[in-house]
Amino acid sequence: MAGAANKLKIVVLLGSVREGRMGLRVAKFVQSQLMPKYDITLLDPEELDIPLPKKPLFYYEDRSEAPQVLLDTEAKLAEADAFLVVSAEYNHSIPPALTNLMDHFAPVMLPNSAYAYKPSGIVCYSRSIFGGMRAAMQLRVFLSALGTFSVNEIFSIPQVEKAIDEDGKPLNEHMVKGLSQVMTQLDWTARALKNHKEKFGLPQ
Repeated sequence: MAGAANKLKIVVLLGSVREGRMGLRVAKFVQSQLMPKYDITLLDPEELDIPLPKKPLFYYEDRSEAPQVLLDTEAKLAEADAFLVVSAEYNHSIPPALTNLMDHFAPVMLPNSAYAYKPSGIVCYSRSIFGGMRAAMQLRVFLSALGTFSVNEIFSIPQVEKAIDEDGKPLNEHMVKGLSQVMTQLDWTARALKNHKEKFGLPQ
């Protein structure tokens, strides 16, 4: 990496708010691996206390009337070069806290979308042997609809409680390699899109 000016800005979106959630240890692991190389921002719905999307941010004609937490969160999303979604699997599906967070902000077909033409990566996990892959398959569709298409590689963590400790330290040799494979694709795609947008702008 050439230096701070060349660092990609990655927003990590944490999907679970359940008591005893495993997602926090996964997020800690992700941050510890990426922090030296990337500018990382973690969006945790548990800490943000995002309201239900009765009125998403893009519904406000007067944005000064919108909750400040939505304005601040959108600003962080808008600054990102790419997104990394850390998702559990609830009932074979995407955790509602994650969709509740992301649905507040304009998808690609609306003006000034914070998601538009930026890549995303998926890190999924569960206590079962399936590692959250059923949620990941649905996340591909969801992220694409928002305008942030996911890269091909997915990092799936089965039996997550045996793979990462509470401090985010990996407990087996596959963890670092699995995340690295996703980030190789996400890094390349984010840089390619960023360079193209700087040269040609966004589609009109």
